[in-house]
Amino acid sequence: MTAESERRIAEAHDPAELDRLRSLSLLKLVESEHEDLIPALMARLGPVRAALDGHGGGLLLAQSEVEKLHSGADALSLVIDLDGACVSCGAAPGTLKGIQDDLLLDEEVVAVRFAASMLEWFNELQREFVLKHGGVTFVEV
Repeated sequence: MTAESERRIAEAHDPAELDRLRSLSLLKLVESEHEDLIPALMARLGPVRAALDGHGGGLLLAQSEVEKLHSGADALSLVIDLDGACVSCGAAPGTLKGIQDDLLLDEEVVAVRFAASMLEWFNELQREFVLKHGGVTFVEV
């Protein structure tokens, strides 16, 4: 699955541009409200990126805060929302977990949560499942 998703991402995106975006500081992009912020976040996604691309979905940054770590370094706490076809997809709980896990691999990201408004997309059973077993946190923005 990983190899196939990497192939699809490479077909849809310039690998050199993805490398450039991955090299950018998310902290600096947030602080400057730079237009490369969402592309840089997307570039940090693994196999879930192929699913987002393939289904016409994308990330929206609902909120970000710079937090001071015990080490004294700054890190980002992000609240993510989704758009496009992801809004009504039954696979969204797995997509959310994948996004969270991939973004947390970046040393500048300390927390990834999701906009609570996303819970409105789900029927009662889906909502109960994602809240109990999804492994992600939803917050009001």
